Amino acid sequence: MENRASVVANVVIMGAAGRDFHNFNVFFRGHPGYRVVAFTAAQIPNIAGRTYPAVLAGDRYPNGVPIVPESELERVIASHAVDQVIFAYSDLSHEAVMHRASRALAAGADFRFLGPRSTMLRSTKPVISVCAVRTGAGKSPAARKIAGWLRERGLRVAVVRHPMPYGDLAEQAVQRFATLEDIERARCTIEEREEYEPHVQAGDLLFAGVDYERILRLAESEADVVLWDGGNNDFPFYAPDLEIVLVDPHRAGDEERYFPGEVNLLRADAIVITKTDTADPQKVAAVRRAVMTANPDARVIESTMPLRLEDAAAVRGKRVLVIEDGPTVTHGGMAYGAGVLAARLYGATSLVDPRPVAVGSLRETFRAHPHLEGVLPAMGYGREQIHDLEQTIERADCDLVLIATPVDLRRLLRIRQPSCRVQYEFEDGSGALRGMLATLPAKGRPA
Repeated sequence: MENRASVVANVVIMGAAGRDFHNFNVFFRGHPGYRVVAFTAAQIPNIAGRTYPAVLAGDRYPNGVPIVPESELERVIASHAVDQVIFAYSDLSHEAVMHRASRALAAGADFRFLGPRSTMLRSTKPVISVCAVRTGAGKSPAARKIAGWLRERGLRVAVVRHPMPYGDLAEQAVQRFATLEDIERARCTIEEREEYEPHVQAGDLLFAGVDYERILRLAESEADVVLWDGGNNDFPFYAPDLEIVLVDPHRAGDEERYFPGEVNLLRADAIVITKTDTADPQKVAAVRRAVMTANPDARVIESTMPLRLEDAAAVRGKRVLVIEDGPTVTHGGMAYGAGVLAARLYGATSLVDPRPVAVGSLRETFRAHPHLEGVLPAMGYGREQIHDLEQTIERADCDLVLIATPVDLRRLLRIRQPSCRVQYEFEDGSGALRGMLATLPAKGRPA
């Protein structure tokens, strides 16, 4: 009988340039029982066709690891006699995940997930994680607020952001941002700036990159507390001492329909229902019932996210082009965000449909996300998309451009029309979440 312990399994990791690379680094890279033959790429443009570089892949992969489109999964399984497909990205419905599982199984491979015990790194410092059940729940504003509370206590905070490796992976292995000049030097995309700049402007020391073991050790050397600022609805790369998970009542029911958002829901120490000031009260109540049933041991906290406009009077009576945070309205699945809410609240006469004037890559974005009608997603993964965004705005026949992105696009794009920015901040009205930070849990909690 064959001794399976001596057989090297061929593996494909299905990913989106984040969780997939992390799982490879911490589990597969040095494991003699596995050989990773490829990553597949989804969600993020311009990743497929590249290679995970040898300098990051290690001695067992002298040529690196190829990154191929997810559409080629069956071909790769057949050509490399793949034994296992590892699913390693986030913000997909349970049904969508199982369609991918069916493809892998039909092609003859096993389909697997790596969980927290296999992938979470342990820190010598207390770790607070801020994650969500869906993209666009308000996680980043919450993380910034929590970092501020910790700074007020005199603690040095290292914010570690979920990966956004859109550039040269080897150059981006470990990134440290203390100033806006650091962000400029790194040639960050709009998507990266939206996450990095608000933290840096608030005085946080921020880390990101590809190799999260090295990132953690550097962060520990400069901080008293590590704050994990999660991306999409992924679970943390670091074992948290306090696990905070946000739920969005604008998408009531999604908390139990998406992967791995439901994992976060079931693991949470604190479940924060966000945006209660703009959501339907019945949906807020429905979400509260659902999360208390799913995780009765978690502390459930309600919070608000009030909108602030530069000039509220400028919106009234105007035909408005709304620019929303890209990930929230694309793979986050929302048809609207803070910009649409502000336009309605402050009396815009109509929302200008950007689809007829969309340029280049944005046309493909609208084809891939047909639920988008009266909003323009701020897609900015690279120079081409930034150019297409600028040209689409230029061609829009509108009275006002309403910018509802975390970064002020007017610093990055030329916008000829009058414009107004919408901002939103996390508010913990009851003080319950802040109170939970007063004494961090003891170290050593199992993943």
